[in-house]
Amino acid sequence: MDYYDSMLLLTRLVAPILLIAALSANGQTPIKSGEPALGSALNSELFYQLLIAELQVSGGEPGAGFSLVLDAANKTRDAKLYQRAVEIALQARSGDSALMAARAWKQAHPSSREANRYTLQILINMNRIGEIVEPLKREITLMDGKERVAAVTALPRYFGRTSNKILVASVVEQALAEYVSSGPLGVAAWTTIGRLRLEADNPTGALEAARSAQALDPKADGPALLALTLMNPKLPQAEVLVRKHLEGKPQAELRMAYAQALLGAQRYGEASAQLQSVTTEKPDLAQAWLIQGTLELQDAKLEAAEKSFRNYIKLVPSIAPAKSADDTDRGLAQAFLSLAQIAEQRRDFVLAQSWLDRIHNPEDQPNVQIRRASLLARQGKLDQARKLLRDLPASSPAQERFRMVAEVQLLRDQKHYHAAFEMLAEATKRDPSDLDLAYDMAMVAEKLGRTQEMERLLRAVIAGRPDYHHAYNALGYSLAERNVRLPEARQLILKALEYAPDDPLISDSLGWVEFRLGNLPEAARILQAAFKAKPDAEIAAHLGEVMWTMGRRDQATAIWKEGQLLGADNETLLETLKRLRVRW
Repeated sequence: MDYYDSMLLLTRLVAPILLIAALSANGQTPIKSGEPALGSALNSELFYQLLIAELQVSGGEPGAGFSLVLDAANKTRDAKLYQRAVEIALQARSGDSALMAARAWKQAHPSSREANRYTLQILINMNRIGEIVEPLKREITLMDGKERVAAVTALPRYFGRTSNKILVASVVEQALAEYVSSGPLGVAAWTTIGRLRLEADNPTGALEAARSAQALDPKADGPALLALTLMNPKLPQAEVLVRKHLEGKPQAELRMAYAQALLGAQRYGEASAQLQSVTTEKPDLAQAWLIQGTLELQDAKLEAAEKSFRNYIKLVPSIAPAKSADDTDRGLAQAFLSLAQIAEQRRDFVLAQSWLDRIHNPEDQPNVQIRRASLLARQGKLDQARKLLRDLPASSPAQERFRMVAEVQLLRDQKHYHAAFEMLAEATKRDPSDLDLAYDMAMVAEKLGRTQEMERLLRAVIAGRPDYHHAYNALGYSLAERNVRLPEARQLILKALEYAPDDPLISDSLGWVEFRLGNLPEAARILQAAFKAKPDAEIAAHLGEVMWTMGRRDQATAIWKEGQLLGADNETLLETLKRLRVRW
């Protein structure tokens, strides 16, 4: 759909003959005081002119029809005729003619909001942004107070198709200049200016706008939401604005959005704290329970996760009708799959199966089959489990890859590393450009003790995708773990942190290499921050060993005990306790 089509959707098409009849009737209606006698100007000659015009339009000659209707509009100064002229021009896909008619209408009726709105919309859709300052200011002036705030807030969406975003931001800022000083309208104006600056690739300017908006009203959601979209390590002040807003009593949904931003930055501990606040402040917000349960399961807090997922399931029937059924189905499927995983970890295979039986959406069945295969493997039925995965439908290369990756993961979970390596070797041979598979193959090679093969694969991944931070981290950690080439290991891990500065698992690697280098206080500082951000058994193993080496045996023991609660079968933790001959 082009801009003419979009304009047609914004207009009301008037039946031509009914329009002429209505204009004729105006001549029979008493004229109100102060109104021009428009109807009286529609004599038989003009009536015939309009009839000819409409016949020409319907006969495929809209240009001639447009000229006749616009001529009649200029003679009668009738708003309906100006509107009809605009509509004919739009139907004929003549933006210039539509604009000419709209401007003539506006000149004849300077106080007409409809005429001004048509002019503004046509200019926007014709991408003549430099000419919209005056009609945009006029449109805002003609609105009442509440309508004005809503309209200013909605402005950015009207420029979605405009190519010159920098010009849009500049022009709209000029139009809103007189409204930015105070009140709700000032907050809306600054927030809109900020959003348009962001679309114009000016995040610093957007942050300044968000700061100005929040200064007018610290309780307003708009500036905080804008700051949320700006959150990244290069703009730390954006998060300062968000947190300042959260000091008050924000809507639970905004706190939820902040938690999701933290999740995107892999700041899981902070995200979990925000979600706990959300579920306390608004316990009927279903989505918060679902995400909180996912985080709790990730941290091996099985009882808490189970409670969160069950709360979500109870709340699903009360989700607002505006929420799509597809979203609800996906959420329920995620909850059922997670509850099945919890039951599986408790070795309650019957309960796990019952949760899986509640998932009926065909789109979720591949994940259901993966979970069922895991159940079989845990019961010693690995061949049946692999067959279940191989029977997954695969009508495309993407589906075939999904099926293969699922089987590889099953083999890795069951510590069948040779079989997993062979499958990955065959897959990478078929598609050498699949760097994710090469990375997975490197991780399996490490489990097999093939460190040279692992390093070769990881360097190939880095060469193919220089921003693949997992590869830098894996290689650096492997060197640190083997206590070799430690300066190189440190540089590799620091490179990974450039791409993912908030990832606690990469920070764990850095802390471990600092320990290997003998920098114990720095290692302790880094690992404590990583463990706080993400309570994890492997981080606990490293942090505990640092504390043990520093002579803080009681702290080390407490950390290891917490690590066991998080993952009693974690290989790194078990190896650490065995090597240091720890008993309690």
